[in-house]
Amino acid sequence: MSGATVLLVLFAALLHASWNALVKAGPDKLLSTVLVASGGAVLAALALPFLALPAPASWPWLIASACCHLAYYRLLAAAYAHGDMSHAYPLMRGSAPLLVALGSAALVGEVLSLRQYGAIALICAGVLAMSLRRAAGATPPSRRATLFALLNAAVIACYTLVDGIGVRRSGAPLAYTLWLFALSAAVLLVSVMGERQALRAYAGRYWKTGLLGGFVSMASYGLALWAMTAAPVAVIAALRETSILFAALIASVFLRERLGVRRLCAVGMIAGGAVAMRFA
Repeated sequence: MSGATVLLVLFAALLHASWNALVKAGPDKLLSTVLVASGGAVLAALALPFLALPAPASWPWLIASACCHLAYYRLLAAAYAHGDMSHAYPLMRGSAPLLVALGSAALVGEVLSLRQYGAIALICAGVLAMSLRRAAGATPPSRRATLFALLNAAVIACYTLVDGIGVRRSGAPLAYTLWLFALSAAVLLVSVMGERQALRAYAGRYWKTGLLGGFVSMASYGLALWAMTAAPVAVIAALRETSILFAALIASVFLRERLGVRRLCAVGMIAGGAVAMRFA
């Protein structure tokens, strides 16, 4: 990977942690998630008329990814409703890269080197250590939050592999990304039609947050998908999970969640894994 690709993926990681913090800070986690997804869809709809369609070979992957994202958004909201961001986020994002690395060899035909697998393992170990070791005085992690986060890790691994294949077959990473956000939001909105009155009232109060979160979310994943066309999917997936570093800072400073020395040491493991990934 070039240095520019690494920097773009790290920037995408910062953006990802930021929109997750917007969801966690909202009074209703599910409706906040729906607003962020819808905000991204609105922005995507404005640009799609000016772009050519992705290649037909990528359409089945787009549909599969939209279905995966429905599960992702629902599990994300559930995890944040039952636990701290500094607990749920590491489990969701830290478990996924290892699953991606194991699946990419069979599905994408990418065989990583031992050093790359070592860097992935170091990142995963650091992220999981952050989650499993709670800070002194912090609220004990909820079992439901842990379960939802681990289930979401499997979903994240699935859509990462699906999109890694789909974006390469699309011939148009930007158009693929925008269609993905539009379709994912449509599926999610259909799933919450039973709460449309509550959603309408919620959107009236927090629509600006939805647009901001949607833009940040779309930019984050768009950069990651572009990077997957220039580097192995498993490598990008692992490097992107350094977003936990930014999530830890945001959770501590803005959400007032307590972090201990052990979690800070785990941050060092993640940073070391990121550096190792760069030079592997």
